[in-house]
Amino acid sequence: GLKLSQSSGSYTVFARFENIGGLTARSKVTLSGVQIGQVTHINIDPERLVANVAMEIEAEYDYLSIDSSAQILTAGLLGEQYIGIAVGFEDENLKDGDFIEDTQSALVLEDLIGKFLFNKVSE
Repeated sequence: GLKLSQSSGSYTVFARFENIGGLTARSKVTLSGVQIGQVTHINIDPERLVANVAMEIEAEYDYLSIDSSAQILTAGLLGEQYIGIAVGFEDENLKDGDFIEDTQSALVLEDLIGKFLFNKVSE
């Protein structure tokens, strides 16, 4: 989570997830595997009862379209979790304070194992 270079500015975008798994503040935000920012804050949305994630995106990546999607990914099988952004096709771009509406929550390994075992027991 440490950065040695000076940032030339940034903007903040938000996303809501039903389950963030092990995502934490300072987790990286990537686009095509390249780090473009980091998670700055996570809290619960009291109206929707989901996780609200704030992401600081470096200013040079100001071309993320408003229909971009965010997915919580895992580095390796049991590695750290981070957010991967997939850019959409709209002409309008995300601005400071906008929400990414299309999100996919983290896959929780325990849930997958439980489903697998439950399916084996049912057979």
